[in-house]
Amino acid sequence: MSFFVHFAHSIINALAAVSTPALAIVLFTVAVRLLISPLTYWQIRGVKRQAALAPQMAALRTRHKNDPMALATATVELQREHGISPFGALLPALAQAPFLMLMFRVSNDGLIAGTLLGFPLTAHVAAAVPVFAALIALSAALAWWSSRRMRRLNPETPRWMTWLPYLGVPTMLILPLAAGLYLVTSAAWSALEQAVLRRPPSEPAPAPAPRG
Repeated sequence: MSFFVHFAHSIINALAAVSTPALAIVLFTVAVRLLISPLTYWQIRGVKRQAALAPQMAALRTRHKNDPMALATATVELQREHGISPFGALLPALAQAPFLMLMFRVSNDGLIAGTLLGFPLTAHVAAAVPVFAALIALSAALAWWSSRRMRRLNPETPRWMTWLPYLGVPTMLILPLAAGLYLVTSAAWSALEQAVLRRPPSEPAPAPAPRG
C-alpha cells in the first residue's frame, strides 16, 4: 500500500509543479475517470439495455404480482438473456474506491501541501467549515441531479440505486479536504458523462396535420 501511496503522491506533485496542488487533484481525478471509462461505458450500455426491457418488466410484474420470489427469478433470467449484469452499475464506483483510499492516505498522512480557498488540503471539516460547506452543497446538488436523471431515463431503476449518488455527501464529513475535492470532482465528472452519454431518447416529431 505504501508504494501506491507514494506513487500517487509523485503524480500529484508532478501535476502541481505545472499548476497548483488543488488543480493537481482535479487533474488526477480526471485521469482516474478516463482510466476507468471502459467500465463507465459498460455501465451505460447496461442501463440502456435495462430501459429497453421496460415493457417486458411490466409484463413480468403483472404475471407474478402475487409471487415476489418468482418475479425476482424471472427478472434475473430476463437480464441474463439480454447480457445485463445486476451489478454492472456499481463497477465504476467500485473501481474508484482504491483511488479514493489513496487520496485519503496521501492527504491524511500530510504528504500533500497547498491550500484551497486558504484552507490546507490536509484539513478536516472542523478546521475548514466554509470550504467543506460549499463542497457538501455541491455534492448534494450533483447527487440530486444524478438520482433524478436515473429515474427519468429509466423508470425501472431500483429505488436503492437512486440513493447511491447520495453516499458521497456524508462521506465528505470524514475525509480530508484533498479527498473531498477528489470526491466532488469525480461526482461532477459522472454528471457530465450522464449528460453527454445518457441523453433521453428524442421524441418523434408530430405528423403534419392533413390539409383540407
